[in-house]
This record gives sequence, structure tokens and C-alpha cells, in this order.
Amino acid sequence: MIYRFRVILDNDTEDDVFRDLEIRETDTMEDLHNIITQSFGFDGMEMASFYISDDEWNQGEEIAMFDMSEAGNEVRVMNQTIIKDVVHEASPKLIYVYDFLSMWTFYVELAEIVEEAEGTDYPNLMFVHGQIPDEAPEKAFESESDDAFDEFEDDLDIDDYGDLDFDENWN
Repeated sequence: MIYRFRVILDNDTEDDVFRDLEIRETDTMEDLHNIITQSFGFDGMEMASFYISDDEWNQGEEIAMFDMSEAGNEVRVMNQTIIKDVVHEASPKLIYVYDFLSMWTFYVELAEIVEEAEGTDYPNLMFVHGQIPDEAPEKAFESESDDAFDEFEDDLDIDDYGDLDFDENWN
């Protein structure tokens, strides 16, 4: 079977930037990584990870390019993980992060599962919409509460030791 994905750049600009891709369900996550990087014009030489996501695009389990975890905390790696073992109709969403310095972030969603078309080479770039910007879009991290966090809002003077309960000349 062939999985059709829409890969959308997490972009706060007016223009949508996405690619529609086809890939065999038996290909690896590394194959998916490769077609994503190629379709957006990246060289594919930077670190990247997929994250299993829920319906609200919350980041879940990581599928990394390389296992750089400490012993006992192994993560799944792209070249050993088959796409259909991660993505399916019940769990169709992934978050893909490319280049951890620039943090290019993409939403990857399984659009449909179809029969393999005779004479088509896979993976296959089906559709291109929008141009990728020169730099990764800035991430605006919002506070969970309505009030923005202010580390200085308590009006404490960090150099005033008078109200503290210890002897500053203890040694």
C-alpha cells in the first residue's frame, strides 16, 4: 500500500508552504525523512527527528536519526523503523523537526492510503505549494496561563539579605 502524506511547514506567515508525498508503507522513517528534506530543498545533512503526535499536535515519542541516548533509554531510530509501524489510520499525525539549531518544524499527516500505481516510482513528490523561507520561522512560545511569566514580578532585591534567615558570614 502507498501512504500519501501532506507535510506542512509550521509557519506563521500568510503563505502556506506544504508538500504532498507518496511513499510505500513498508519504507523506513529514514526514507520519509529523505523525501521530506529533498522536497523542501534541504541537503539532509542536519540532525532530525520525528515525533508521534496526537490529534492536537502534542509531541510524543521520538524517532531519531541516531540513538544518542544513554544506556537503557534507547529510542527508536529512523532506519530501523517501518512507516506502517508508526503511522496508520488510528494514529495519522507526526511532527518532524529538521536542523535542531534552526528548528524547522513540520506537521506530517497521513492523508490517505491507496493502491500502488503501476509505473510510478516511490517515494513520489506529488504536489508542491509555496516556497520555503530563507530562515526557519521564529517560534512564539506561549504561557499556559493568560498571564505572561515575569521572573521579576515579586519585587525582591536579590542583593538584600536582611530578610533572609541565614548568616551571610557563615564561613
